[in-house]
Order: sequence, then structure tokens, then C-alpha cells
Amino acid sequence: MVVYSFYIFDRHTECIYSKLWHRADRPNSSSGPSNRPISGSSAASNDPAPDLGPARARPARLSAQDDAKLIFGTIFSLRNMVRKLGGPDDNFISFRTGQYKLHYYETPTSIKFVMLTDTQTLNMRNVLHQIYVNLYVEFVVKNPLSPAEHPGGEGVANELFELALDQFVQGVL
Repeated sequence: MVVYSFYIFDRHTECIYSKLWHRADRPNSSSGPSNRPISGSSAASNDPAPDLGPARARPARLSAQDDAKLIFGTIFSLRNMVRKLGGPDDNFISFRTGQYKLHYYETPTSIKFVMLTDTQTLNMRNVLHQIYVNLYVEFVVKNPLSPAEHPGGEGVANELFELALDQFVQGVL
């Protein structure tokens, strides 16, 4: 099992904590020569390639803030879709793509825990619950120096929480 990343979102949709463990560098599909066959008419043309401008340029890698926004948008949309299709008693737990599996846990106070793992990983809902109960509550909520709200992640990224999270994830592996 490989854990790629871990995110915590507060009830105001802000990413208050993120941690990356394994981030695979995949080549961007728009860089380098294309493997598509070229038609005879376009290969024989001597016209220069049209300038598509900055609208077509894709960054090689998204920033951590953009990653967090995309992750939250994904879980927000899927959670709402599950509730509309299945009713209020159904919960969104995880989903899998060809590259990763996203695991989701939401607390009664609307704190959202998200973990991205490899596709072969089983359900990690219990692991996310243990991170909430044993790590987040103990090192963040019960910390008298930590604010009640966490603007910009203030109070969440303390050293004890980060060390305990690293040890817990390594123990689960």
C-alpha cells in the first residue's frame, strides 16, 4: 500500500493541512513529440503551427493550493451526488480512478479528512477515523495554544501532530 497524500478541510472549505508522501512525476502529455499519426495533408503543409496562446498552455505541476482546491471540489461534488441519488442516509466513502483511490471521512463538526492511496488499497475509513480521534483531537483540538478556527492552517501543523501522523501512516503501511 502506498499513501500519496493527506488533506484536512475545515467547515469553511479551507484546506487547513496537507501532507504529500509519494508524488509520482508523470510526463505531461503535451510535452515532447506526439505519438499520433500525422495525416498526409498536414504533413505536407509548410505552414507554421498556429500559436494557441497562453490559453492552451498547461502548467507541468499544480501548486499544493490548487491540488487542495481540486480535491475539495471533487469530494464536494461526489458527496452531493451520492446524497441526491441515494438519500440522506447514504454516505460517500471513497472512489477509485486508474491512478489513485480517494478515501473520505467527515466528522460531526464538518472537518473533512481525505487520503489518496494506490488503487489496490482497501477501505481506509477506519484509518481516517483513527487519525481524527487519536491524532487530530489529541494534538490539535486539545492543544490550549491552538485556535478554535484554523485560518491558513494555523495550529494544525504543529510538530507533535506531524510526527504522530508520519508514524501512524508508516505503521499502517
